[in-house]
Amino acid sequence: MEEAVASAVALLRTAVDRDWEGPRAHGLEWSCRATAVHVAECLVGYAAQLTGRAADDYIPFELRLEEGAGNEGALRVIEATGGLLAAAVRTTPREVRAFHPYPFRSANREGFAAMGITEVLLHTHDIARSLGLSYEPPAEVVSYALTRIFPAVRPGPAPWPTLLWATGRGELPGRPPVTGWRWSNNLVITGDRLTLEGVTPASAADLGAGGDGGFAWAGSGPLEGTREGAGIVVKQYEEGVLRPEWGMFVLVRREDGLAVGAMGFHGPPDEDGRVEIGYDLVEAARGHGYATEALRALSGWALAREDVTVVCATTEPGNLASQAVLDRAGFTRVAGDGEQPAYELRG
Repeated sequence: MEEAVASAVALLRTAVDRDWEGPRAHGLEWSCRATAVHVAECLVGYAAQLTGRAADDYIPFELRLEEGAGNEGALRVIEATGGLLAAAVRTTPREVRAFHPYPFRSANREGFAAMGITEVLLHTHDIARSLGLSYEPPAEVVSYALTRIFPAVRPGPAPWPTLLWATGRGELPGRPPVTGWRWSNNLVITGDRLTLEGVTPASAADLGAGGDGGFAWAGSGPLEGTREGAGIVVKQYEEGVLRPEWGMFVLVRREDGLAVGAMGFHGPPDEDGRVEIGYDLVEAARGHGYATEALRALSGWALAREDVTVVCATTEPGNLASQAVLDRAGFTRVAGDGEQPAYELRG
């Protein structure tokens, strides 16, 4: 966040003696000055959502610059509000989520950070274009936003042109123009004792590379199946076919915030409404019904959708514990004489 704000303010500060009230920011109905104020409003607003633990709506306040505050004053407010959001992100516990409408009505600290960064980058671009300034933010800052709130956007040759294309501000060879867009915070599904947290491309890449994905894990950490599933998510992201709600979820135990396993879909529903699910659980968390609880929650979420008619799962013949989980979750065994027992749960 600090780097995004610093790079933006450094550029715009070179033009504080220019008229920002008259010219519109490129592609917007707002003036350059109104756009700068909007950036500050977003930054402090996102900070307030996190610190206020807003559950169902925006915190009801607005930002107004003092009369007579010039362009330099507007930049100082952006610096200050950017600092507030950065502090809120650093001090908010990882599991906290606050209201934001797109697309699942909540976001965590990484989501609010990524949205704040995106507001800074894009609107600095809009102002800079209007004022005739050249702007290219640090690549790693742009990547932070892309891999957290643009999971369905296939990476391009460089992060900045990709973000501009994804938000209707630029072109990429071989890709059609974007005329409408929304960012996408990760889906979270709540069970009795567990929270199923949708894995972002950034988290999946870390898990696939041997990291913790941003989670504190029970026992010895993620199992190989979790890392393989994360690798599939990364591959889908790189190919531009990731539908994150049909990806992988980490199972987080609410009593202590520890991740106890992973569960997810092999892909979106097929044309017959069938979707396949898989899961694993760290050894230290087995025997407590966590897998059954998570399977019920995730299957229930899927079957509540119009495009899903049946949730499928297969297990190894000797994996009696996994078969017992499927039985307890309400699945029916439909095949099993071959190498892999198969189960289904219908709505």
